[in-house]
Amino acid sequence: MKIIPIKYGESVLPESMIFPNGDKAKISHIDFIVYLIQYDNKTILVDAGCETMPGFDMRNFIGSVNAIKSKGFLPEEITDVVITHSHHDHIECVKYFKNAIVHIQKDEYEIGKKYIPNDMRLNIFNDRYSICDDIEIIKIGGHTKGSCIVEVRNCGECYVIVGDECYIRGNFAKKIPTGTSYCPKRSIEFLKKYGDGKYVILLCHDK
Repeated sequence: MKIIPIKYGESVLPESMIFPNGDKAKISHIDFIVYLIQYDNKTILVDAGCETMPGFDMRNFIGSVNAIKSKGFLPEEITDVVITHSHHDHIECVKYFKNAIVHIQKDEYEIGKKYIPNDMRLNIFNDRYSICDDIEIIKIGGHTKGSCIVEVRNCGECYVIVGDECYIRGNFAKKIPTGTSYCPKRSIEFLKKYGDGKYVILLCHDK
C-alpha cells in the first residue's frame, strides 16, 4: 500500500476560521492537499480537489488534476474517488475522474450533486462504507452535516485522512474544533478520539 499526499496550492485563512473566537486579523498559512492510495488493483483518490477557488488568494496553484498528473497518474486511472464533504475545494474536480466510482455520504450528496455528472457511477452511503478490508469511510458530521474521514490500516498503523474535520495540527493539540464547525459537539468528540496518539493524522490543509 502507498498513501501519496498531493499538494496543489496554498492560501491563507484568518484565525477566526481555524478556531472559534479566533482573531480575524491573524492569518495562518494553509495548503490544499488531496491523497492517492494505491492498494491491490485500486487507485483511490481522497477528495477531488478544485481548479478554481473564488474568494481565496491562491499561491503556487496548479489545481488538483494537474498536480495528480505531475505525480505520474492520469485521471482515467483513478478507480475510486472518496468525497469527504461537498465544499467546493473538495469536490469541484470530480467530473474529471470518469472511470471512478464516487463514494459520498448521502447528506453530502444532496449538497454536492450539482458537481457530479449524471453518468458517473455513485456509491451513496449513510454512516460508513468499506472500500476494501483496510480502507473505511466514516461519517463524523462535525465540519458539515455528513462530513467524513477515511481510516486506512496498514502494517499495524491506522492512518486517518481527516478532510476538514480539522484544518491544522493546532486543532488537535488544543482539542479545539474549527471556527466553521457544523456541529462542535461531534467535532470535539472526533478530536478527542483521534488525537490520543494512536492514529497517524493526515491533514488536507496543513503539511
